[in-house]
Amino acid sequence: TIAAEAAAFLDAGRTGTVEVGARGARCGSPVTVLIEAAVPPPRMIVFGAVDFAAALVRVGKFLGHHVTVCDARPVFTTRARFPEADEVVVDWPHRYLERTATDARTVLCVLTHDPKFDVPLLRLALGLPVAYVGAMGSRRTHLDRLERLREAGVSDRQLARLRSPIGLDLGARTPEETALSIAAEIVAARRGGTGISLTGAHTPIHHDLPLGVGSPA
Repeated sequence: TIAAEAAAFLDAGRTGTVEVGARGARCGSPVTVLIEAAVPPPRMIVFGAVDFAAALVRVGKFLGHHVTVCDARPVFTTRARFPEADEVVVDWPHRYLERTATDARTVLCVLTHDPKFDVPLLRLALGLPVAYVGAMGSRRTHLDRLERLREAGVSDRQLARLRSPIGLDLGARTPEETALSIAAEIVAARRGGTGISLTGAHTPIHHDLPLGVGSPA
């Protein structure tokens, strides 16, 4: 139990205490454990300075991510539009991704909706050992994107990692609801969740995964 809790704390780059064993938990007497993490918080990189991006930045910060917004268009990519982001970067998305640090906890959210940005970015992203790669768009856009990526040399195995259309089916309409659906899919992907309702399900509420979960196979 402690190992599972520690894995979650370390994955999030958090330090704190957790009590295990009380009130029906899996070990006996209550034990309070200090978990100290010496790693930075996981990164969320949002590509595309669109209206949905601002809501996703807020949700990403709530989840404890270090959030970067990147877009090649300086008129949209401003600190005034994304005051809660840790970084706001004006650059072509694939060029920024080439030069920035990522790891097995990094999540990449592509909201650009433009093949000239999407294709070179996703071609690079799907070859990186990151936790999550998602791209916004309709199902028709997704099919067109897949064809373009195949033409660019992306393998079917790499394409299988792409979460598109991005997010879980929550019936989202507003930017905030859409950001929530994206965040829910990220958590499910990184924690081994199914995304189905717990009501009436026979799946565990907590999925105890080993350190390094979220890394691509």
